Amino acid sequence: MSMTGRVHSFQSLGTLDGPGVRFVVFMQGCNLRCGCCHNPDTWDCGGTEYTPEDVLKRAVRFREYFGAAGGITVSGGEPLLQAEFVTELFRLCHGAGINTCLDTSGSIMNDNVRALLAETDRVLLDIKYTNDADYRRYVGCGMAAPMAFLDYLDAQRLPVTLRQVIIPTLNDSRENVLALREIAAAHPCVDKVELLPFRKLCQVKYDQMSIPFAFGHLPEPTKEQMEQLNQLLTHQEE
Repeated sequence: MSMTGRVHSFQSLGTLDGPGVRFVVFMQGCNLRCGCCHNPDTWDCGGTEYTPEDVLKRAVRFREYFGAAGGITVSGGEPLLQAEFVTELFRLCHGAGINTCLDTSGSIMNDNVRALLAETDRVLLDIKYTNDADYRRYVGCGMAAPMAFLDYLDAQRLPVTLRQVIIPTLNDSRENVLALREIAAAHPCVDKVELLPFRKLCQVKYDQMSIPFAFGHLPEPTKEQMEQLNQLLTHQEE
């Protein structure tokens, strides 16, 4: 009998979850409690059970839209909690000629995760803050875990996109973005850095679940703020 994984939902034609057009699988369950989380409905270990073959069949339907750069992305929740399932899914995808991408916080490392990374073509790694205190206060783990994860990816020469959600008053400073740029520069595997604006559309989910949205009181960044911070990533200091 084939293994099963707990899946929260699917997105058929994602364009913000890795290169090209992606079939996105959102896994159920997360070990962290980020204050800016958009998907509190993925935290628990519920979800609908699927086999890797079930998921592949869904992804294959959209292959014609993938193009040369697209493929499948597994996100969450935290997919590393179900590493064995995602590994088998990615093996099947490679057998079908489908590119694989993993969207993760990088907070877990063990033999199952290493096996998964061996079947992964690209990692979208969330570096949520650039100091340990903020990580512990607003994420639920120390910064050492994702940095060790990034070091491993670099040793494996696995292509990485670093991502950070920009949250006004917490990590929207010049110093933070320059520190993120330094992290990227120190790891040759990183070929792209994305700054994502903090958004509060998820407030309705928190309200429906009757739980507080920790960052509900914080403002969203303006377009101008995002443009200025993005310029710091791509321009050397004078």
